[in-house]
Amino acid sequence: MTSSVVHFDIAGEPESDQHRFYAELFGWQVASQGPGYALVSTGDGGLRGALVESDAPSVTIGVAVDDLDAAIGRAAALGGTVTMPPTDNGWVVKAQVTDPAGNPVTLIQSVRRAP
Repeated sequence: MTSSVVHFDIAGEPESDQHRFYAELFGWQVASQGPGYALVSTGDGGLRGALVESDAPSVTIGVAVDDLDAAIGRAAALGGTVTMPPTDNGWVVKAQVTDPAGNPVTLIQSVRRAP
């Protein structure tokens, strides 16, 4: 099974500095979605992500998986730790694990909605 990186989160503060930095450095489109969260488009069909206000700076990748429960179980079997159980945020169902070194990885399964 091969899974693709489909999202990233860059966390830090202050929010306005983060927005300005990435918009001006890379020309990314930053669209605030409310306090503490902004969607990011890297342009030209590139990866999309988010800027998240947080006391602790971090970068987290989001990886698409076919079966979220199976991926969580496999991560745990390989020495990872589940840090966020499956959560439906209205766009996707996701969970978060850390690898054996403590790096966070978000596992993302698309929500299939009836038309």
